[in-house]
Amino acid sequence: MSGQRQQEETRNAAGNGGRERPRPVPEAVKAPAERAAAARAARKEIPRREHARWEPPGDRVDPITHLAAQEADRVPWLLPVRHMRMAESPFAFFRGAAAPMAADLAGTPVTGITVQLCGDAHLANFGTFASPERRQVFDLNDFDETLPGPWEWDVKRLAASFVVAGRDNGFKDAESRAAAVQGVTAYRTAMSTFASSSVLDVWYAQASLDLIKSMLVVDRYRKQFARAEKKARQRTSARALTRLTEQVEGSLQIRSDPPLLVPLREVRDGETRETFRRYVEESFTGYLASLPRDRRHVLSHFRMIDMALKVVGVGSVGTRCFIALMQGHDHDEPLFLQVKEAGPSVLEAHLPPSEFPHRGQRVVEGQRLMQASSDIFLGWSTGPQRDYYWRQLHDMKGAAEVTEMNPGQLGRYATLCGWTLAHGHARSGDAIAIAAYLGSGDTFAEAVGDFAVAYADQTERDYTAFVEAVKDGRIDADPGTAHAAFG
Repeated sequence: MSGQRQQEETRNAAGNGGRERPRPVPEAVKAPAERAAAARAARKEIPRREHARWEPPGDRVDPITHLAAQEADRVPWLLPVRHMRMAESPFAFFRGAAAPMAADLAGTPVTGITVQLCGDAHLANFGTFASPERRQVFDLNDFDETLPGPWEWDVKRLAASFVVAGRDNGFKDAESRAAAVQGVTAYRTAMSTFASSSVLDVWYAQASLDLIKSMLVVDRYRKQFARAEKKARQRTSARALTRLTEQVEGSLQIRSDPPLLVPLREVRDGETRETFRRYVEESFTGYLASLPRDRRHVLSHFRMIDMALKVVGVGSVGTRCFIALMQGHDHDEPLFLQVKEAGPSVLEAHLPPSEFPHRGQRVVEGQRLMQASSDIFLGWSTGPQRDYYWRQLHDMKGAAEVTEMNPGQLGRYATLCGWTLAHGHARSGDAIAIAAYLGSGDTFAEAVGDFAVAYADQTERDYTAFVEAVKDGRIDADPGTAHAAFG
């Protein structure tokens, strides 16, 4: 259906008391053949080539306005750090501009097939981490914006991210576009496989290291991946202990590195300091209640000994994000937990509301639905006037060094991301319908490749306007503003 029609239907559902929310799981009343036929018929109303289109509407809202609205409830003295990071490059801006792109995607054509969206599926939001069985896996790792919605939106944000990142690396447009097309092609191929697989086979599938290595047909790529794998395995709470903490008069405490890492004891304003402390301490009990009993039992062997405000990512800067240093009762083993504020999804302005009123639960439930393996300490809590979700800070987490990739490596990475996104969508939505719409050819992938180039052009225009706003003082990107908040 058209983007305008999609918006009308979803807004009508939102206005109906939230009762008619999109459901990612296909209705069992329709047989697979019937769903596939309906999806193929949708090509007449929404030809696959239509997904190439991107032209900004005449009434397009200034992206800076979107960003300002998103920042209204954030920690004000951290916002200059966000602006500074977004001003570094067009791709850094793209990472922080999920809200403007969500508004842009809301006007693009969609088939009406709903999945659980990541909501911010750019290439830097994929990575490796440890499964509960202590095996490294590759998957999406950021679900702050997750919400049920059109599968096309995640695919287009992912594809556009490869063109923007490729340009940042100095690649030719043909090379960057080729990576985007490879990613979408991998999405189509994987979705076709998942459509013919049993529900349990889809559910248990995951991007294991063996699968990743099978995609890396060139020896030097495998060697580079092996080095990255080894580095990620070392990123544990025990390793973080030496980097993030220090001994002071015989007591362990979190180091100070303002404004990126600030122990609460060093927040200058006493009222703010105590408010932040309450955010963490008062929400801990609620967090425990969100966990299965066995996970609560594990955490009962730890005590919280320090906490700090921590700046993370690009788009998230300014949200209330903390780390809690836990220590084992018996052997003093460390465990770092991240406590992150869950705000409204950038998709909420364009889709019906989540079935979960608690924003932290929205994030956690979406993550559990899309990810093949989730953090054993993933949970949510309510703090004073705010919702949070909790997870481990370091658990063999690794990220691709995109800036060091050549065009061939970027294309291989796109293939891995495309497979992974398809898996998340197949777990949560109708793989049969999506695969039937995509078909077996390159029409959709080539169309989205064109969209990705056009949207990369849009991103560069928006980035230029953003940098100009920084230069003329309309946007504060001076990190000294953040430093002034600490003593």
